[in-house]
Amino acid sequence: MEKIKILLVDDHSLVRQGLKQILELEEDLEVIGQAGDGEEALVKVPMLQPDIVLLDINMPKLNGIETLRRLKGMDNTVKIIMLTFYEDREYLFETINLGSSGYVLKDAESDSLIKAVRDVYNGNTYIHPSIATDLVKEFNVRGEKEDSEETKLTRREYEVLTLIAEGLNNREIAKTLYISEKTVKNHVSNIFKKINVNDRTQAAIYAYKHNIKKI
Repeated sequence: MEKIKILLVDDHSLVRQGLKQILELEEDLEVIGQAGDGEEALVKVPMLQPDIVLLDINMPKLNGIETLRRLKGMDNTVKIIMLTFYEDREYLFETINLGSSGYVLKDAESDSLIKAVRDVYNGNTYIHPSIATDLVKEFNVRGEKEDSEETKLTRREYEVLTLIAEGLNNREIAKTLYISEKTVKNHVSNIFKKINVNDRTQAAIYAYKHNIKKI
């Protein structure tokens, strides 16, 4: 079995060890390295090339937000899940724009963390339910503009967006809708342009905010 390689980044050794024990109870997960701060993470990510980086937001020397920014600048394909004890809307909103693929509270059930790792590894996103609620509120506070007549989604685009919000990747969407993966990619590109988002996480949040559900 090919294991998902994980790098833990947290300034508390006990937290890292606890996470390591939880994750390695699963046969398909392996912690290949640890970092105690953001600066160390910037060195270890290119060296170890993990599949997933679990990144604490609040750290000394270099906090998780800045570490995320720099890691994405080094390699935009790196998959990062943010970890935090705090449901801070400002932090969480910023991580969306910087390209984080997952958001997990440290006091969440272990099953949530494991699901987040697997979902993100498979190209999907994972947003802890309470965090998703906060992100929706933040979009409202920032006054996201309403759709105009020109930006309304077609029926098929609407269907694709609902499946993006459920965490399905392009291949899974194609199978669900009985269309080609290339067609799905085109729909996804059009959706991003119409609703003015840059990635699947932002599209999912848009769907939550607008209460977009399956037809």
